[in-house]
Amino acid sequence: MTKPVISEKWIKASILGTIWAASEIVLGSFLHNLNIPLSGNILTAIGLILLISVSYKWYEKGIIWRAGLVCAIMKTLSPSAVIFGPMIAIFSQSILLEIAVRVLGKSVAGYIIGSMLAMSWNLFQKLINYIIFYGSDIVKVYKDLVLYAQRQLKVDIETIWHPILVLFALYSIFGLIAAIIGINIGKKLLKKPLTTDLEKRNSDSKFNINNQKHHFDYSITWLIVNLLLMINGLFWLNYSPWYAWSLVIISTVSIWIFRYKRALRQLTKSKFWIYFFVITMITAFVFTKIQSQSIFTGLRIGIQMNFRAALIIIGFSVLGTELYSPKIRNLFFKSRFKQIPVALELAFNSLPKTIAAIPGIKDIFKNPFDTLHHIISDAERRLQQLKNQADFSQKVFILTGSIGQGKTTYLQKLIDFFQHKGITIGGIYSPRVLKDKETIGYDIIDINTAEREIFLRQASYPDEMKIGRFNIHLEGLKKGIKAIQSSNNQNTKMVIIDEVGLLELQNQGWAKNIEELVRNSQNHILLVIRDSFVEKVVEKWTLNNYQVFHITDHDYTSVSNVIHDQIVS
Repeated sequence: MTKPVISEKWIKASILGTIWAASEIVLGSFLHNLNIPLSGNILTAIGLILLISVSYKWYEKGIIWRAGLVCAIMKTLSPSAVIFGPMIAIFSQSILLEIAVRVLGKSVAGYIIGSMLAMSWNLFQKLINYIIFYGSDIVKVYKDLVLYAQRQLKVDIETIWHPILVLFALYSIFGLIAAIIGINIGKKLLKKPLTTDLEKRNSDSKFNINNQKHHFDYSITWLIVNLLLMINGLFWLNYSPWYAWSLVIISTVSIWIFRYKRALRQLTKSKFWIYFFVITMITAFVFTKIQSQSIFTGLRIGIQMNFRAALIIIGFSVLGTELYSPKIRNLFFKSRFKQIPVALELAFNSLPKTIAAIPGIKDIFKNPFDTLHHIISDAERRLQQLKNQADFSQKVFILTGSIGQGKTTYLQKLIDFFQHKGITIGGIYSPRVLKDKETIGYDIIDINTAEREIFLRQASYPDEMKIGRFNIHLEGLKKGIKAIQSSNNQNTKMVIIDEVGLLELQNQGWAKNIEELVRNSQNHILLVIRDSFVEKVVEKWTLNNYQVFHITDHDYTSVSNVIHDQIVS
């Protein structure tokens, strides 16, 4: 039976995503209810500070975008009917920060550029949303208004892009500030990590999540119908007279109101009607005053833009309802991202405790810097808790070094130690074969039987596989496969595989055996991997609970004792 496993990278991402989501749920509700300006930017800043500061302690690549994905999916807990926008924003921000860090490294420059880009995404997404909601007419209205203001103020320079550039600069500065705070907290975490138990300190938190589930008759048919209704409404809106498209859209929205509460909720918001009035009046002014058309034309275009916005906003809202269908979510979870369900399960289970760990609003505003520091430093404790919840009965040890540093010789000393201690071990190691001090190949030795076979040789055999300048001898390959097979190591404590590398990453060599050992066995595993391949191997097999020992940093005696203490306990 296949074991449900989750890599430490995904566990860390679930922790960061949970903290980020908790801040979105708790602080987001508070900020939005008070209508505080730039509340979205404040929430983005908190998320960026979290990701940047924790990156000083958790070095693995890919944690940032994974945390963003977890947080985006958890955003579905928000009581808001509009979830697509925030979900896209959160995930896009994490992707932008991840790209900057990948390109520029985990450096001050990488964090600052990434944070500025991520924060600026809020502006970019707003502009795109306006165009999607109101169509290309909103661009014409904006340009005409700016040109009109330019003439009234008697400004000769081109100013159409200036307001957007000014906003872009302000968003970038906001991102810069978030990056600086995150960097400072990250450095502080390295110098003085805290062990404050925030859960205990805030166990009296009065904030609760409403976990009550309401029954809804999900339907794949309705999902398709809703999509067709949106397309049909947009078609009529663009290619029919006003009395036709208005009737079609009103009928469509009425159908949605009959089936979905979310549709009615959108129409009862005062913000929707304020936008409706403002957009209509501005459009009427632009087309009447500036473009010298009739006021009826301006009003018609303004109302048409608002009908389009209503159709798209409510349409996406009802599509989001049907996408909650268990069938659709299960289909997603069976995709290549198989670890997402496990990470989300950990995240959702820990969300109430994480929310309880967030101090009160008064404490946050009274001392925001120290509050963030306390929350982020507590992530290490959460990591240990979640690791204990996951299945970590199997331990993986990685011995690494560069080419020619003596990894196999080091490994032989470990093997001698384990055998002396009476630990049952199986697997293989590959000693180098020299001729006149030149490497001409490698042999395979079965650790359990001590049998030796030729594996790699520097020769030309056209019918055999090659790796680099060496031919692979099939007898040696078969010997190795047999020695590390899970079925042949049922009575061994640990399986050792020497020199996992390019062949295995290309699904050759010992790849299938490693997959079998990781997924379906209880054997502890010791892998010898060249340092340039370690991260790729960990990623390929989603190794969990693994430890890396570089042969230049640890002597074999200390490594032997560490491994011994863990596998015999």
